[in-house]
Amino acid sequence: MTVFRLAMSELKRMTGGILPKVTIVALVMVPLLYGAVYLYANWDPYGNLDQLQAAVVVQDEGAVTKDGKELRVGEDVAQTLIDGHKFDWQIVDTPEEASDGVRDGQFAFALTIPKDFSANLASPENFDSATQAMMSVTTSDANNYLLTSIVDKVTTQVHESVAQQVGEQTANSLLTGYGTIHAQLVKAADGAQQLADGAGTLDSGVGTLKTGTGDLLTGTNDLVAGQTQLVTGSNQLQAGAAALDKGLGQLETQTSTLPGDTQKLSDGAAAVSGGTATLNTKVQEAIGSADKLDDAATAAITDKLGTFVADGTITPEQAGKIGASLAKDATSPSVTELKGKLATDAADVQKLADGAAAVADGAAKLAGATPALTSAIGQAHAGAGELTTGAGTLAGGQESALDGANQLSAGAAKLDTGAGDLKTGSSKLLTGASELATQLRNGAGTVPDPNDKDKQNAAGVIADPVRIDSVSQAQAANYGSGLAPFFLVLALWIGALMLVQVMRPLTVRALASNARSWKIAVGGWIPFATVATVQAVVLYSVVHFGLGLEPSHPWLTLGLLLLASITFTALIQGLVALLGTPGKFVALILLVLQLVSSGGTFPWQTTPEPLHIMHQILPMGHVVEGMRHLIYGADLAPLLPIVLGLLGYTVLGLLFAWIAVSKKKTWTLKALMPEIES
Repeated sequence: MTVFRLAMSELKRMTGGILPKVTIVALVMVPLLYGAVYLYANWDPYGNLDQLQAAVVVQDEGAVTKDGKELRVGEDVAQTLIDGHKFDWQIVDTPEEASDGVRDGQFAFALTIPKDFSANLASPENFDSATQAMMSVTTSDANNYLLTSIVDKVTTQVHESVAQQVGEQTANSLLTGYGTIHAQLVKAADGAQQLADGAGTLDSGVGTLKTGTGDLLTGTNDLVAGQTQLVTGSNQLQAGAAALDKGLGQLETQTSTLPGDTQKLSDGAAAVSGGTATLNTKVQEAIGSADKLDDAATAAITDKLGTFVADGTITPEQAGKIGASLAKDATSPSVTELKGKLATDAADVQKLADGAAAVADGAAKLAGATPALTSAIGQAHAGAGELTTGAGTLAGGQESALDGANQLSAGAAKLDTGAGDLKTGSSKLLTGASELATQLRNGAGTVPDPNDKDKQNAAGVIADPVRIDSVSQAQAANYGSGLAPFFLVLALWIGALMLVQVMRPLTVRALASNARSWKIAVGGWIPFATVATVQAVVLYSVVHFGLGLEPSHPWLTLGLLLLASITFTALIQGLVALLGTPGKFVALILLVLQLVSSGGTFPWQTTPEPLHIMHQILPMGHVVEGMRHLIYGADLAPLLPIVLGLLGYTVLGLLFAWIAVSKKKTWTLKALMPEIES
């Protein structure tokens, strides 16, 4: 089975009935519908701008020049626009009406010429009151985004026309004033000399000022240093006062029970003193009765000591000591020794009584003094609190004073710096004024005094100093011709993509045959290439003969379109043959990537950096470039690498198809039951 037999078999299948024939015709028309219809709709929009209504509002009140000539430039501009028929200009009375018309979509845009338009155009005659003339343009992107760019070009043309017209008159007036300038320059030189003399006096005074600001800065720095010490001291005072207040508060709390405690001490000491006196009396009685003591006396004394303990005259410990002593003495053979012992004890009791009396007296005095002491501690605590508050206020004031001193120092530093700058400036002023006086004298002799003929010639050059001689190496005839390369190529890719929606990339009959894989791959591609070729011929014919596209190289243009269509079908057919239904999605992704990276409307260099890689490696951008060279008549040198690249992509597509055939000739369960149906 030959390649052509495989291809003819598929073509016969595709044209075997009425519906398949209609389908093929529809597929042929897809690029035509996309490319030709779009180009038809946008073939020459700039040539139809006169169908757009635009509002012009003339409020210009005119002006009179120095030579008595009346200017009404606003009316002239409006009439020029109307006569030019670029747009359907409508005279509108007020800016508000024009703005409402733009907002409502009645007008594409509005141009307002204000009341002082002519007056401002004439204003350069007076240098001190020269004012730019303004025109107000009102647009709305809601009417059309591109209108803003179109209006910018229109207003630029109006601006250049009016500027040249009025510029000649202004330049003439300017040149007339050269003679006056010459005379005034001499006066200016004299004034500059006076300025130089004054600048010398100013420079001297500023030097004195700089010395004073330096002294002021030194003084404020000393003030800051002293104030810093005061702040440190006040902070220490505040901390000490707070510590004193805290300590006195604790002392006041701890001594609050002191009056009651000292009173209890006084009362206890008095009780002890009375008890010891009573004890002393009893001891004396015991000494008087010592001669009558016998063995029973010891027991009686013991009972008596118990009585003393019971009535609180002595303590149990004292009774124990006295009893032990008496018990020991009772065994003595001599009562005299007992009486001596009692006398000794009586002396001890007397000392105890004297000590208890002294303690009672001291405790009474202490009890009397403690209320005054606690009152003094309370007053000291209150005073310490006030001292703390005052110290805090003092510390805050010193902080504010330190801030003020710092601000004063900073201000003095700025003042000193400013005085230094002023001194530098005054020195420069002196130098500059002297130089100005010298240069003005020199310049007065170089100012020209042109005659009327020279003024007229120079005024024309000044008003329009630059003339552009444009040389176009390759130029599109109109807007549609400018879009044609991109949309023709894009339409061919879309046409090739639509083919795989209804045509089989590989026939099952061929896969089941014994034909070689490359023959099956090429045989499956030829029907795609055949239909794509018809698509390209029909598309080019309609655009060329119907819309009037006139390529500089018509046959080469058709040839590149045919090669591009063949390449696109090979690549898309190969992807779908290899990947199945996902291959259609890949072809769609490639369409999107080429749509944004091929540089169809804006130069591809203006796209984001990652898209530059897509432009380099994908075919559509290169074909668009080749079409521009062929249609506009540019250099044909880039065509050879473009053609070679398309041939390479064709081979790549056929390689995909060959790989697909090699894989699919071996039948698998996955091939019989694919995950995604084609």
